[in-house]
Amino acid sequence: MRQIAIYGKGGIGKSTTTQNLTVGLSEIGKNVMVVGCDPKADSTRLLLGGLAQRTVLDTLREEGEDVDLDYIMKKGFNGIRCVESGGPEPGVGCAGRGIITSINMLERLGAYTDDLDYVFYDVLGDVVCGGFAMPIREGKAKEIYIVASGEMMALYAANNISKGIKRYANKVV
Repeated sequence: MRQIAIYGKGGIGKSTTTQNLTVGLSEIGKNVMVVGCDPKADSTRLLLGGLAQRTVLDTLREEGEDVDLDYIMKKGFNGIRCVESGGPEPGVGCAGRGIITSINMLERLGAYTDDLDYVFYDVLGDVVCGGFAMPIREGKAKEIYIVASGEMMALYAANNISKGIKRYANKVV
């Protein structure tokens, strides 16, 4: 299974890029999962026909920890498995912590099945806190791609992401 993180500044097109990549892979018969790692929770919206998906963190707040995988993962276009981490309540907590919680919960609930060919993590790259580096730091993503433009903030974010990759690349097993 290839685990790929797509990073970039908010609004740069990383979710559109990720969703188009996953559709293309599904159309050639690959089994794909997308894990949205952005508090906006819009990483899978196009795959789900424009519908907003209930996030892992919202589900945990409302239902508690005793949930089934069906509560947090939905099938989207062409069978693509869709998960949205979500974020904390405004003004409370850390959005990066939501990524850690979501990935750990997906592992616990058995979402990473042997039939998966690809897992994509669509990760907000404006923020440099450790939670957003989790797919890199914990070795979940073995490949990292940065979506950027020539705009100064996009390049600033790409540079910070690159520094995080350099920091954790030698520590990943």
